[in-house]
Amino acid sequence: MALPRTDPSPDPARPRRARSSPRGAQGRSRLRAGVVVAAFAWLAWAAAATAQATWGPPGWSPGGVSAGAAGEPGVVATRPIPSRTILTEGDVALRPSPFGVGLTDPAEAVGLETRVALYAGRPIRAEDLGPPALIERNALVLMRYQRGALFIIAEGRALDRGAIGDRIRVTNLSSRQTVVGRIAADGAVEVSP
Repeated sequence: MALPRTDPSPDPARPRRARSSPRGAQGRSRLRAGVVVAAFAWLAWAAAATAQATWGPPGWSPGGVSAGAAGEPGVVATRPIPSRTILTEGDVALRPSPFGVGLTDPAEAVGLETRVALYAGRPIRAEDLGPPALIERNALVLMRYQRGALFIIAEGRALDRGAIGDRIRVTNLSSRQTVVGRIAADGAVEVSP
């Protein structure tokens, strides 16, 4: 009984033919040259697209700040300011900026919290600021529910961060139910039906 052949080597009785592609060696080199040309064309296109997205006329800013007249002052950051920082009078100044004009009065920015990082000398926009957060994520909060004569108070854990008037999610610690409520001025979360 003959065992099946497990050796992957070719049959010695059959001559081995040289492999050749229909294009031959010249066709393969043309194919490689075409791939290289396509890669360079793609790199040139990517560089041109990046240049158009990052360069613009004087006063233009990718942040959407309107271009002001030359020398028109606006509120700018005096130093790099990270997000979630409450602004003070020392953090802002009224200066001309080559990037345009955002806010026009420093008093509009003082006391507000930054939503994004601000860079020194860049204009501050109204969208970059918001009211300071009263409740941080994972903080223990008091939940209140009132409907007619029914008044319920429970303890919960905030799942979101928010300021006065923001709607956040809160988990009731006793029932493990997640509810949505509005932040009151005293720091409690008022849950509505």
